[in-house]
Amino acid sequence: MVDSPDSFGSFEQFADALHVIKTLGYQGVEINLTGPKGCDVDAVTQLGDDLALPVVSLLTGGNYFRDNLCLVSPKAQTRREAVERLQTYTAIAARFDAVLVVGQMQGFSSDEPNAAEGEARIEAGLREVSGAAEQHGATIVIEPVNHLQVGFHHTLAEVTALIERIGSPHCKPMLDSFHINIEETSPTEPIDRAGPDLAHFHLCETNAGLLGSGHLDIPAIFGALDAVGYQGWISVKSYRHDLAAGAGAAMRHLKSLGLA
Repeated sequence: MVDSPDSFGSFEQFADALHVIKTLGYQGVEINLTGPKGCDVDAVTQLGDDLALPVVSLLTGGNYFRDNLCLVSPKAQTRREAVERLQTYTAIAARFDAVLVVGQMQGFSSDEPNAAEGEARIEAGLREVSGAAEQHGATIVIEPVNHLQVGFHHTLAEVTALIERIGSPHCKPMLDSFHINIEETSPTEPIDRAGPDLAHFHLCETNAGLLGSGHLDIPAIFGALDAVGYQGWISVKSYRHDLAAGAGAAMRHLKSLGLA
């Protein structure tokens, strides 16, 4: 996972970060999108082609913290801007042939204390975003995020029910091992339950630190993904560490387990 290109100070610094990722042995990259433009798609596409490092997934949560855009806002204009931002991102996702991740842009209970009202707003907004995804040939994935980091849809069951209500084949579930550890009762059962519908996966330590520094049973997770025939990408996430340290430690640990 790499921060938004515009957060590096210059495109050259962003390119240097992707060079590090490639040198470490990664096969794809996940980037954050922020702002109305998201990123210079042509420049990022050319860089990815040059490095043989495709952009495989796009995160959107930074738009909540940077621009306070969320789908549950009591302000209709804010909700409209959030939906339109995500609709724009579906076109970017299609250009990259990447999945578009929606999690924290749902908002917090402090944005909308009424859970039923908040869920209804999220459903209505994501139905519009799914329509744009269908138009552009993109896939949005809804991430079950733990209750400390978002106000709604914390478990796979809640996300699956939301997706069923939205009713679009362009809207699918994803999972993150960090959130699974907090919200679910098993590190692998949600993978089994998602089965062939699972469209993306985040591999993150139980303590959100360097991979291998917690108690995440990574071989069991890879085994569960293999058992359901998962063919998507696995993005490595590490908080509180810079890109080189987090990505380097993760690759070394995966290699020590014979998984990279």
